[in-house]
Amino acid sequence: MKRNYFIVSLVMLIAFVISFLTNILGPIIPELITDFNLNLGLAGFLPFSFFIAYGVMSIPSGIIVEQYGEKKTMTLAFVIASIGALLFALVPTFPVAMISLFIIGMGMAMLQVTMFPLLRAAGGEKHFAFNAVLAQLFFGLASFLSPMVYSYLALNVHNAEKAATPIIEFMNRLTPPALPWASLYWIFALIAAVMAVIILVSRFPKVELKEDEKAGTFDIYKTLIRKKVVLLYFLGLFFYVGSEQGIANWMSQFLFTYHGYDPQTEGANAVSLYWGLMTVGAFFGLILLKFMSSKNVLTLFSLSGAIALALALFGPAQVSYYSFSFLGFSLSVMWSIIIALALNSIAEHHGAYTGILVTGIIGGAVVPLIVGWLGEFFGLKIGMMFLFLTLGYIISIGFWARPLVDNETVFNKGNKENETK
Repeated sequence: MKRNYFIVSLVMLIAFVISFLTNILGPIIPELITDFNLNLGLAGFLPFSFFIAYGVMSIPSGIIVEQYGEKKTMTLAFVIASIGALLFALVPTFPVAMISLFIIGMGMAMLQVTMFPLLRAAGGEKHFAFNAVLAQLFFGLASFLSPMVYSYLALNVHNAEKAATPIIEFMNRLTPPALPWASLYWIFALIAAVMAVIILVSRFPKVELKEDEKAGTFDIYKTLIRKKVVLLYFLGLFFYVGSEQGIANWMSQFLFTYHGYDPQTEGANAVSLYWGLMTVGAFFGLILLKFMSSKNVLTLFSLSGAIALALALFGPAQVSYYSFSFLGFSLSVMWSIIIALALNSIAEHHGAYTGILVTGIIGGAVVPLIVGWLGEFFGLKIGMMFLFLTLGYIISIGFWARPLVDNETVFNKGNKENETK
């Protein structure tokens, strides 16, 4: 299909909203541990509840998209997410939190499976790495803003010392006095509902996916799963999301445990800066992708991430604080480039392949849980050292990746695609 800028813009907005709804767990986890009296192992089940939904819904989502189309699937996904957020807003308890996060995760899985084949088709395959990193820029921007919204609500809701704005007065009526941070879930429910309406009423151009971009049948999934390259890139996304969420979810708790930083202020600011620098990193990544191959950009950023993690875990307080935040810069291009390398490394069945790849987001469930379990028995510093293994795998991708289609740079503009071996 011809390049469709409406679809590209819509994907950017969806990436922003997905991030705003998804990446608030890091700042909230210390509050959950305190208010629900959790140990580190139990706290690890919260991100597990959210990201395991990707394992359940990713492949079925591909089938739903093919059956009902992109517009209906996206609308349904946001309705589901709104219901999940509303559930916890109404009943803010630990068991309900896990159910709520699972329901929200189902909606996000449906959106992720829908948006990437759309972006590749609407923006052009040679521009896919660039457009995917551009989506990551919006993703990082939303993640930078959501901890600020959390901090504002946590410090102002049910605070008699603060002058109450109309929004705060409204939240005071809706939120239990002991859980002011839970007011954030009313915001989530509203945002998801508004997005459902926006997609429903928008003039949505018909997007003609190529045959290889459709979800396909179960036989196609079986064929793909047998391919070594599919497994390798699945693990790449598994370990990337595990790294991203393992850092984001435990950063604030680490800074509180080892350096005494307040989770509601300094901890939330560190997480916000982490996502903010992810936006900055995505911007630099966009520039580098015009001059370097995507796999070389991936290697450069992932090596810097391993160095930053070492400084975060073993450096003094201020070094640790800023190194954790800098990890956002290092991780900024990984998701987008791994997805682009993966889809450009096979010649067919990209829709079904996307369903398999997005299932790898369950890494965000498994890795933070492993970090929490290790932290419970050996200390959180030892637990977070597990992330050196996940980052090490991502570093390796830059050495073994062999895409059939290279990203377009100023040096190869107009070149033909590589021949399939």
